[in-house]
Amino acid sequence: SKTISKCYVQVTGMTCASCVANIERNLRREDGIHSILVALMAGKAEVRYNPAVIRPAAIAELIRELGFGAAVMEHCGEGDGILELVVRGMTCASCVHKIESSLMKTRGVLYCSVALATNKAHIKYDPEAIGPRDVIQVIKDLGFTTSLVKKDRSASHLDHKQEIRQWKRSFVVSLVFCIPVMGLMIYMMVMDSQLSNSHAHHNMSSEEMEALHSSMVLEYQLLPGLSVMNFLSFLLCVPVQVFGGWHFYIQASRALRHNTANMDVLVVLATSIAFLYSSIILLVAMAERAKVNPVTFFDTPPMLFVFISLGRWLEHVAKGKTSEALARLISLQATEATIVTLGPDNVLLSEEQVDVELVQRGDIVRVVPGGKFPVDGRVIEGHSMVDESLITGEAMPVTKKPGSTVIAGSINQNGSLLISATHVGADTTLSQIVKLVEEAQTSKAPIQQFADKLSGYFVPFIVAVSVVTLFAWIVIGFVDFEIVEKYFLGYNRSISAAEVIVRFAFQASITVLCIACPCSLGLA
Repeated sequence: SKTISKCYVQVTGMTCASCVANIERNLRREDGIHSILVALMAGKAEVRYNPAVIRPAAIAELIRELGFGAAVMEHCGEGDGILELVVRGMTCASCVHKIESSLMKTRGVLYCSVALATNKAHIKYDPEAIGPRDVIQVIKDLGFTTSLVKKDRSASHLDHKQEIRQWKRSFVVSLVFCIPVMGLMIYMMVMDSQLSNSHAHHNMSSEEMEALHSSMVLEYQLLPGLSVMNFLSFLLCVPVQVFGGWHFYIQASRALRHNTANMDVLVVLATSIAFLYSSIILLVAMAERAKVNPVTFFDTPPMLFVFISLGRWLEHVAKGKTSEALARLISLQATEATIVTLGPDNVLLSEEQVDVELVQRGDIVRVVPGGKFPVDGRVIEGHSMVDESLITGEAMPVTKKPGSTVIAGSINQNGSLLISATHVGADTTLSQIVKLVEEAQTSKAPIQQFADKLSGYFVPFIVAVSVVTLFAWIVIGFVDFEIVEKYFLGYNRSISAAEVIVRFAFQASITVLCIACPCSLGLA
């Protein structure tokens, strides 16, 4: 008897269906090759051969001679089929044992486990020897009812609507509060420069007097130490910190729990510290009834949140676009198939409707005019035109006659066809495309991985730098107080030198943190 072995060959360089046909046609002629099946999207060929005549390496070499790249795949476990079933009617452990032992005795079943509590059976099988319908039949013969675990076809995991909504809201909230803060800030800067100019000349025009008055309104102290400007900034900053930064806080806390520092941690660190520091400095100023208004950083959080939430929002919109296309692709898959049994001379004996997941390789499937092809296959009987635009983009229907290949998801137009299934389930062209797009979405671009790695070092580095700044200025201050006096303008003469130094050092280190945070924008 001839023993038939099976090997998988990874084939690169195939561009279209004619490449597939070319490989299949040429290899079938070779001695010792029993059959060959090439999947275009997966880029692999499944070859059944007689090991006495030919070796897998020789088969790969034959494909190479045709002008493609080919390598024998060592681990061929991918050929295993996996089946998830719901089994009803089990009452006790002996039922479980009965099902498991019967299945394990069945030829082609590699592994099987049945859970009584969940009524589920998990079965691995060799698609060459046995198919899902046979497995279901075995369980039915034992007296139990069984059905497939329904797969979620809607592709809800690809839906980014929720994230898009959440980041959009985050962005809008931050923006609404950011504009007034920015306005106040720019206004103050312009006024300050005008005032410093006019002080230099000592002769003020009436416009400059007005400008002085209006900026005085902002500098006017509602309570001692609390200016209108700072109070307004504080009020505008709180909602941003809470609503705009909500998601960042959640993400950052998750990252910290796993001892990693990501972008969110930086954003949260800088904004929280800027906000808290500014608030505390205001309280201190109020407690001291300070004459000069303290320098606050209330403008930092809103601006940061605006930029970053805008970035996230756009990112999710882009992801959503790809996913939408993918969801459309998934929806093109047929859900049912009509399987027929043929007698001699291709006489129809019987036909039954089954779930697409239950179609086995080698099944004869009938596709009526207007119907979708449930699986990839080869036409056995019938002539028809088929619309394959979902894969090829070609609007003109393609003629199909016995021997032509058909693609799952394409639409049969005018004739009834009988096809023999060659690729089923996860091996169909459509499933492979979906899988490739999903993988492309989940994998990161190398530059993105690099940025993530960097920000892992970047966060601790910035924190370290700001701590160094803090201590450096404290040391400088105690060694040479005049430097601090020169740079720390408008401090209250009534407080001790030590306090001035600490305050200035703190201000310097906070500034480092706040400025380094938008650096993360650079990273992004």
